[in-house]
Amino acid sequence: MPTPVCFFSDCGRREYQSSRIIGGQASRKGEWPWQVSLHARGQGHTCGASVLNDRWLLTAAHCVQNEYAEANQWEAFLGLHVQGQTNEWTVTRRIKRIIPHEDYNTFNFDNDIALMELDSSVTLNQYIYPICLPPSSDDFPAGQEAWITGWGAMVEGGSSAKILQKAMVRIINQTTCKNLLQDDVTDRMLCAGILDGGVDACQGDSGGPLTVINPSGRVFVAGLVSWGQGCAQRDKPGVYTRMTKFRSWIKERSGV
Repeated sequence: MPTPVCFFSDCGRREYQSSRIIGGQASRKGEWPWQVSLHARGQGHTCGASVLNDRWLLTAAHCVQNEYAEANQWEAFLGLHVQGQTNEWTVTRRIKRIIPHEDYNTFNFDNDIALMELDSSVTLNQYIYPICLPPSSDDFPAGQEAWITGWGAMVEGGSSAKILQKAMVRIINQTTCKNLLQDDVTDRMLCAGILDGGVDACQGDSGGPLTVINPSGRVFVAGLVSWGQGCAQRDKPGVYTRMTKFRSWIKERSGV
């Protein structure tokens, strides 16, 4: 398994462990402490993000296009479990700076990654904690379990969830995915899902993490929710930004 790469050497740890149930279900408080809810001005919850350290977040470039490209359009909710219910462990921050990938392609979602710098640092605790970045040499094998999390729609076209949801999927072979999705998949993308259908990133959020868990329980971000054809349809896996392709890019721009 990969060695953790993180500004904090003890990244990717949490107090609560996941159950192993396939399909969307509510998570527990503190189960995914790197999960962030991004609220666009006047829109409420819009995209997901992940905590990289006490100041930087990771999300998808397609979340921060056009009118949403300006930092002052966003507010980040960290430590949030239920939308609309803040408490003593929920922290909100404005965004100081957004750095989308300079080669992001708006037509095919290639290089779909962006960094957000918070306007002030946050205190890390059991509810707000950084996820681990995988080394660029890692290759998540087909069939490996992975988790999607977020407040996205429970079903295609449905309303967003109030409680943070989680669902287990599996990494899908790259060639298989390209064949299923008519070669729209580049080497900077990663596919995951359940090919029989029923589970997909409609139960997550754009920009939110696709995570894998190593034998010691440490959690890595393998991908970012990027795009898909429909939601949870048979032979239509979700497509994610492949994180191993962007380690140098993240380091150069954020120092993480």
